[in-house]
Amino acid sequence: MPRPSQRITTRKWRIVEGDCFDGLAKLDRNTVDAVITDPPYGIGVNGVEWDRPAHLNPGGKKRRRPPSENPNARFQQFSRDWSAACLHSLKPGGHILAFAAARTAHRLTCGLEEAGLEVRDVLMWLQGQGYPATRLLPDGLGTGLKPAWEPIILARKPVEGSLDHTLATHGTGAMNIDGCRIALTAEDCPTEGRSHGRRITASQRGRWPANLVLSHGAGCTDEQCEGDCPIGLLGARHRFFYCAKAPRREREAGCEKLPRQVVQTFKIGAHNEQMCAANPVANVHPTVKPIDLMRWLVRLVTPAGGLVLDPFAGSGSTGIAAVLEGARFHGIEREAAYVPIARARITHWASRRPACGTASRARSRARA
Repeated sequence: MPRPSQRITTRKWRIVEGDCFDGLAKLDRNTVDAVITDPPYGIGVNGVEWDRPAHLNPGGKKRRRPPSENPNARFQQFSRDWSAACLHSLKPGGHILAFAAARTAHRLTCGLEEAGLEVRDVLMWLQGQGYPATRLLPDGLGTGLKPAWEPIILARKPVEGSLDHTLATHGTGAMNIDGCRIALTAEDCPTEGRSHGRRITASQRGRWPANLVLSHGAGCTDEQCEGDCPIGLLGARHRFFYCAKAPRREREAGCEKLPRQVVQTFKIGAHNEQMCAANPVANVHPTVKPIDLMRWLVRLVTPAGGLVLDPFAGSGSTGIAAVLEGARFHGIEREAAYVPIARARITHWASRRPACGTASRARSRARA
């Protein structure tokens, strides 16, 4: 019987149901090109059990040490353990991109460093559409702010020898800058732009990708943005950054035959609550990421035709992005309710790739 990693390389994608520690232990050494994941944040997001600090499982079922009783320390220990488990299969120079909550991102970052990864950057995903999860107190007081952005920690497994040797041997260690440039517009004048040291000037190929990504609001259209849309608020300067959004039709595509239920969207007001009750959904995952954003991240750190790993696959957004970008994908998901959703969504988008691959990417870049 072929070993697990050999089976992965012979198929475009797969979702494995089970604990990530068990699944990661079955992967062969130095077979994964990039890890792109949206792990638990350790803050009890939307009240789901799997995100509560007390339910995190540092080290998996066979952990060698008891978990800390301090919630923040427990989350950091969990982050260290899952990222250390990824290191075995990640190629030298391979990158990890991990979403985080603003208030626990420092713990995730420390966990990645303790696992042996080099922290390279922190990307800011500015989406502006969050709702405050806070107690409303008398006299206009509250206990928290409205979330409007999410950090994405960029880390890298140490290179093998030199960067040039790692690139030549494994194809990893660097990022795909040209593939992620922001298309120029009529307002850009690259030949008259600022020059920098070492004779670096603006490029006709587009703007160098930044560590800030923007997201349209759910109600934005091609003609007009919502009032609090980050892109609309930035005005003409939004063209400097990459843009993405995740409308309901994108979340639900491929899930038409799955059971539906009413979920709390945290939109305020009786009318929105009625709309929610009248429109049950099949994709019940609370933190679905935009496909355009995930495609940009896959393209940034994955060599052509490479293997992307997501140990917390959720509803499959990373897998969708991987197959649309021509990469292979291996996802692991512990929550049984999300597995059929992820498989249905990836199947749907994988079937559309020949028709939407290159053209969709061009449209995404043009909108930036």
